Amino acid sequence: MDLNIEDKVMIVTGGGRGIGAAIVRRLAAEKAVPVIVDQSSDDGSRLVDELTAGGMHAHLIVRKLETAESCNDTVREVINHAGRIDGLFNNAGINDSVSLENGSPSLFLDSLQNNLHHYYFMAQACLPELKQRKGVIVNISSKTALTGQGNTSGYAASKGAQLALTREWAVELLKYEIRVNAIVPAEVITPQYKSWLARNFENPEEIRKSIEGRIPLANRFTKPEEIADMAVFLASARASHITGQQIHVDGGYVHLDRAVES
Repeated sequence: MDLNIEDKVMIVTGGGRGIGAAIVRRLAAEKAVPVIVDQSSDDGSRLVDELTAGGMHAHLIVRKLETAESCNDTVREVINHAGRIDGLFNNAGINDSVSLENGSPSLFLDSLQNNLHHYYFMAQACLPELKQRKGVIVNISSKTALTGQGNTSGYAASKGAQLALTREWAVELLKYEIRVNAIVPAEVITPQYKSWLARNFENPEEIRKSIEGRIPLANRFTKPEEIADMAVFLASARASHITGQQIHVDGGYVHLDRAVES
């Protein structure tokens, strides 16, 4: 299926690895122009080299999106390099285990800064371009916003706010024909997920197998590429009448009874 996104300039925050990298690869395969924004030059550079070797294109901006100023600088750099912005994939963040019992006000605020604030800052900075292009925003959220997880108050609060902002922005931006949607992954095996397992459990492989067994469809983790396929579809003309939606790509994890036998 031709998604009709050739030459469209799409920013992917946290685009150097995991779900972000999968989105970048899918965009490049569809002949769009992905702009990777990542705090790691190593991850981003490896991905650019990989795509270049395959005859595809991507641009890397190495920056941590801590403030509105850093987000504004990022958007200016994209415009200077590519001349336009057609879409924004808000993806960067980390499940940082800032809990109610063992956290603190400062750690909670840091978690919001790392996981939420740049979603707003980047969207606002991109808005003039998105208005001009009738562009798109895709927010990558998490099932923790809906199910809870335990011991991750800052991350869960951020992810819940991202879903609320998706609906709010979809309403606010209707008049510009800017579409805004969210994807809600559940259990996706990424480098960040593996690090979370190793950080929080003495027996991460056993925990991994236990979680995998509770995913209804095929008892397996969702692949980053499966998130990317939906994300890029939502950013394409093929999804031209979809806005304000929260789409679960999770093998039925959230909405199906996990006790069901397949």
